[in-house]
Amino acid sequence: MATSRKFGDPALFGEVWADDYDDRTTLDPAPAVDFLAGLAGGGRVLELAVGTGRVALPLAARGIRVEGVEGSAKMAARLRGKPGGDGVPVTVGDMAEIPVDGPFTLVYLVYNTIFNLLEAERQQACFDNAARVLGADGAFVIEAYVPDPAFFDRGQRVHALSVTEDSATIEVYRFDPAAQRFHSQKITFDADGVHLRPHAERYCPPAELDLMADRAGLRLERRIADWSGEPFGPDSTGHVSVYRCAR
Repeated sequence: MATSRKFGDPALFGEVWADDYDDRTTLDPAPAVDFLAGLAGGGRVLELAVGTGRVALPLAARGIRVEGVEGSAKMAARLRGKPGGDGVPVTVGDMAEIPVDGPFTLVYLVYNTIFNLLEAERQQACFDNAARVLGADGAFVIEAYVPDPAFFDRGQRVHALSVTEDSATIEVYRFDPAAQRFHSQKITFDADGVHLRPHAERYCPPAELDLMADRAGLRLERRIADWSGEPFGPDSTGHVSVYRCAR
């Protein structure tokens, strides 16, 4: 797939992945929906990088007033075309800037999406603006992986994802440890040619996210290993972190 968009463009991920995102994403949204519904209260809820509505739509189906911010108009169109999609208002824009007005009782980011912001300054801006649109006792929830140094060893990584009689798909990574960033391409070779799916992330450990929260006037209320509520510990590979307004 050819694209003229650059890494760091808020629309890049969605424009590349929107057509078959739902087919490729098999994660069950129910645990996240259960958890977030418990924090929503009776107020407005905002999902950043709402995508095609994997979490937002079942949350809205519970009667919760969910809104979204999405960098890709293509992703937003896929959401609107689903049953119930017209009941979730979506603003197409940069999630670091959060181009909507509060107050919200809950703002959330799922599935490592905070790392799609490729500079520490933009991740900090996301925290700052989440704090801006939250109500006095609002919660900001982030789901992310815990970076594994072994994965980023030697500055690069290439591995085969699939090989068939008709095609082969590989994934190629280049890492910049100083910037805590990687750029990747998922490349498929088949009879129709070469298909590219670019992606990039700026990863950071939970402690760095906590520092960003503190600078934004938010405090860590609790951290668990996953949506089911497993305790977070030194061997956890992921986390769900709940921040509250400290004001």
